[in-house]
Amino acid sequence: MVVMMFGFGYLLVPLYNVFCDITGLNGKTGRMAEAEAASRYQPDLDRLVTVQFVVNNSAQMPWEVTPEVAQMRVHPGQVYETIFTAHNGTSRAMTGQAVPSVAPGLANRHFNKTECFCFTKQDLAAGETKAMPLRFIVAPALPEKIKTLSLAYTFFDVTGQSEKN
Repeated sequence: MVVMMFGFGYLLVPLYNVFCDITGLNGKTGRMAEAEAASRYQPDLDRLVTVQFVVNNSAQMPWEVTPEVAQMRVHPGQVYETIFTAHNGTSRAMTGQAVPSVAPGLANRHFNKTECFCFTKQDLAAGETKAMPLRFIVAPALPEKIKTLSLAYTFFDVTGQSEKN
């Protein structure tokens, strides 16, 4: 029974991630090749949607992470780019990982990142500052009633964790 409980606990996070990827729940957004994304959509130049960028740190993450802009007005179906800057103000090298979410929940299936620092762990030396690009596209199928969506990142300290964690 103990072994089964441990196995269930060990598999819970990967199973949850698969469930969220399939259903689009929990604000997780898909990764799509940029050429595929751009060819998939016809830009809707008659419509503008506001995309807000929010960054939070977990309690153990001392980095200062800021978006280049707090928000952008975008045409659905068009590829956009912005930059986030991370600064490790500590006296030690650290590795961080960003976990994204999109709100409102209905918008998460329509927000596609083609390049994102959240896809990989970020290594910063003591005192280092790093520019991290984000390229994204909002699908024209985004419901008309959604005029504003928020892309939020929470940064976690994953220093010393292997790629399997």
